[in-house]
Amino acid sequence: MKVVFHNLFRSVYDYDPAAAAGRMDCIVDELKGRYEFVVPYQASDKDILLVHSQDHLDWVKERSTIYEVALFSAGGAIMAAEMALQGDPAFALIRPPGHHAGRDSCWGFCWFNNVAIAVEKIRDKGTVRKVIIVDTDLHFGDGTDNIFENNDDVNYYNVYNIKGLGQFLSLHKDCDLIAVSAGFDKHKQDWGFIYSTEDFFTMGSMISNHARKYCNGRFFAVLEGGYNHHVLGKNVKAMLEGFDSK
Repeated sequence: MKVVFHNLFRSVYDYDPAAAAGRMDCIVDELKGRYEFVVPYQASDKDILLVHSQDHLDWVKERSTIYEVALFSAGGAIMAAEMALQGDPAFALIRPPGHHAGRDSCWGFCWFNNVAIAVEKIRDKGTVRKVIIVDTDLHFGDGTDNIFENNDDVNYYNVYNIKGLGQFLSLHKDCDLIAVSAGFDKHKQDWGFIYSTEDFFTMGSMISNHARKYCNGRFFAVLEGGYNHHVLGKNVKAMLEGFDSK
């Protein structure tokens, strides 16, 4: 598994917990030396318009600093998805996050919906058709759900417990690709007070095993939430180790 990362993501681009100084550093420190890091390219405006309206794109463009980093974030998600299609699963260590960004609006520290853009980019190429999106964040990805609500070929699921994840996966054995909105704020020492670090390993293992069995091993993940810097890096590493397990 490779990690898609740009040093621009270390910048404090806004005044919210997702942009806080040190958030990327605590993850990089855990993953460096264990995984190969690759640098993403910027997404194009055409890529953004696959899921967002022109008005929304123009609105984000007016925030020049955020616009630049958001394009690299979306580009990192696209790169991770493209790598997954080649049988090389990847984790996009990116920010700002994206799952609260809908077609015409956004909130919750999100600007562009990285996962949705990446999914539509590769679906637009005709390489895959059926995609499932697994969201492990504390918060429901209303933007992702909104974008795909009328699309029978893309199914979104926010994990409410590990048993539920197993049930969801068992219902979707005909998928071509799994995309993961990897949120870590359900941890016992984060906002959600629910999961242990080991639970993220378990979820990662369940997802990767399903992908290997039914999707030719094609899956990728992108960072969403997770705000306690003392445990965030360890939780990300646990999920990636779960992705690597067989």
